[in-house]
Amino acid sequence: MKPFQLPRWKFSSCCGHECGYDEAHEGSRAGATRRDFIKGAAASIAGLAAGAALPVEAVAQGRTYPPPPPATSPVDGLIDFHVHTAPDVFGRALTDDEEAALSKDRGMEAVVLKSHTALTADRAWIARRRVPGMKIFGGITLNGAAGGITRLKDAPSGIKVVGDDGKVLPAVREVLKECGAQKLVVETGHSSGEEALAIIEAARDAGCDRIVVTHAEFEVIGMTVDQMKKAASMGAKMEIATLGALSGPQAHLAFMRNSKNISFKESADHIKQVGAAHFIISTDLGQTANPSPPDGLAWLVGGLTSQGITKEQIQTMGRENPGKLLMG
Repeated sequence: MKPFQLPRWKFSSCCGHECGYDEAHEGSRAGATRRDFIKGAAASIAGLAAGAALPVEAVAQGRTYPPPPPATSPVDGLIDFHVHTAPDVFGRALTDDEEAALSKDRGMEAVVLKSHTALTADRAWIARRRVPGMKIFGGITLNGAAGGITRLKDAPSGIKVVGDDGKVLPAVREVLKECGAQKLVVETGHSSGEEALAIIEAARDAGCDRIVVTHAEFEVIGMTVDQMKKAASMGAKMEIATLGALSGPQAHLAFMRNSKNISFKESADHIKQVGAAHFIISTDLGQTANPSPPDGLAWLVGGLTSQGITKEQIQTMGRENPGKLLMG
């Protein structure tokens, strides 16, 4: 009977150094005997436990390791004004309560759940009960599925919000009147920059003082700097969303490759030209295979600060402005 033999295997330390045994090469320089293997493995473990000095090549490898996490989360206290969660007709990575719990773990104060096809206010109420201590808000997108008003650029069909004369339609004014009475946040959705300005004016006339231009930089909206300044003069906030920085011809997901890339520099330039007081930051994330909303918001914060946006401005756009819109 052939004696019992150790299989071909090896031990790898956390820093990538290996010692192993290969019975086919026992005693050769390419392998190691069982005794050599056991001695080597024991020495490796003892060295790690004792904090022994690493060889020069191991120190060099250490330079590629990621840095430790920051003492304070980069999204601590911030609010994500635009999150997509499950259930939905589109692929979503997290349910309402999963997203809320993840954001709470990262130190965020609040999230706003959005859906293209369904009411989320009731879902937000349920999620608040599931994730105590986290502020969760919802709303309704007034599209065809909800029986309301909507417009999507180049869509095969849609419900207009602005007439051929450039004036907001009566049905829209009725909605805005109710929003003003209930102190709700009005968002301009996928209306163009020019249409958004008309909606803002009509909203102000209806008594609305909480108005947001949804992802104002996206190509479907196409707001110019002059239009942003005009919107700001009427009291509206422009939304900057992480999804814009992830989109473009090189995007990792096919559906995002047809959209324009909004660089961190472009967004930072808008903030510098119009003023942080007139913006909010969000993610528009939650899609399957995209970064989680908290990670996406942290990435946006890092990108904007790399372009000269200060921590104080981040607090203004990520906490103060959205906080006033939701809770002011």
